[in-house]
Amino acid sequence: MEIVVYILYSEKYGKTYTGFTSDLINRMRSHNQFATKGFTYRYRPWTVAYLEWFSTKKEAMERERFLKSGQGREWVKDKLIK
Repeated sequence: MEIVVYILYSEKYGKTYTGFTSDLINRMRSHNQFATKGFTYRYRPWTVAYLEWFSTKKEAMERERFLKSGQGREWVKDKLIK
């Protein structure tokens, strides 16, 4: 089973969201349609800005943790947000 780390972008609000999942399609539905509260609900709509695939959950969690760090947020801003 492959795990994907994803970065979503809300163009309307200029926000990003980073997460990981083994089912990206259903996770996107959750972020854009089904959630009734929380960060991703507040800044809809979301588009996929970046994807990385991993063979283990541990690897995906480590990458997500980095992308949510100060250095990782700078990388996201420099590489993905124009």
